[in-house]
Amino acid sequence: MEPAVRSRVFVVDGHPLFRAGVRLAMEGARDLEVVGEAASGEEAIVALRDGHVVADVVLMDLLLPGCSGIEATRAIAADAPAGPGAPRVLFVSGSVEDDAVVAALRAGARGYMVKGAPGEELVRGVRTVAQGGAVFSAVVADRLGGYFSAVHDLPVRAAFPDLTEREREVLDLVARGLTNRRIARELVLSEKTVRNHVSHVFAKLRVADRVEAAMRARDAGLGT
Repeated sequence: MEPAVRSRVFVVDGHPLFRAGVRLAMEGARDLEVVGEAASGEEAIVALRDGHVVADVVLMDLLLPGCSGIEATRAIAADAPAGPGAPRVLFVSGSVEDDAVVAALRAGARGYMVKGAPGEELVRGVRTVAQGGAVFSAVVADRLGGYFSAVHDLPVRAAFPDLTEREREVLDLVARGLTNRRIARELVLSEKTVRNHVSHVFAKLRVADRVEAAMRARDAGLGT
């Protein structure tokens, strides 16, 4: 028995073989239906504009002839009516560069998968996005985690350029209110070593006590 509602999928990719592969994968899913495809970003924008083609999920490549997948996603988002009926974009690309993934998300994408994933994984991803969720290939999720950790660390490094990595760790735990004994357990260090680190931090920050050090640390984003 056919499902009452099928999610409509529109495929945007410059490679006919890839589009054919997506169609084949979607045909095996009774709750998904490919309603159209485009070989370029411009074709996709025209097709999806003003409801000419109605899609729930748009599978978008990053590198396309003419405008990029990022530009096409921005245009599709701008043209779409407000509300739950707007198409959700899921990138499927061979590129996993941090800048590309972040740019896709900023453009309004609801996920980012890597080309070459098994068909059943792609189907699961499309279903997740169609239902309002977000999905990322494991390698993309790992890189995003590293990217945002590095971005978070930048202001801390800028605020405390004289501190070593270990001293920043100790300062973070001081800002969380941990005693030297607790810090020693957390970092697997001796209490004497922790006391030395704390003394060095106080000297470099030119603070007199833990309260002042904690205030400086929290102002820079540590201790949260």
